[in-house]
Amino acid sequence: MLEGKAVIDETDMLQTMQQDAVRLASSALDEFDVTDSTEIARFIKKEFDRLYGQGWQCIVGRDFGSFVTHCSGCFIYFSVGTLSILLFRGAATPEVDDPSGLLIPMDSIKA
Repeated sequence: MLEGKAVIDETDMLQTMQQDAVRLASSALDEFDVTDSTEIARFIKKEFDRLYGQGWQCIVGRDFGSFVTHCSGCFIYFSVGTLSILLFRGAATPEVDDPSGLLIPMDSIKA
């Protein structure tokens, strides 16, 4: 059972995808012990791969930092009780920061 109400901290996902992420987190918490963050992450990642195509990454835990590049519309960071869940689909091409603060594809940079 979901151990508390899910609180979405950051997202750019469509509402239906957000609902799927929270629903899958709830299912994972029903199936696995809250301390088994790797299995919870594996479960959510595999289900999102199945529902929305390959390339999803999932990080679950109580204390972690991250800095990721993600495809537009494919990012959510939320918490359930003291457990935080980061789910995103990696960008198709590597990107770097330019001086203006915008992300630009690596293949557009001339060496």
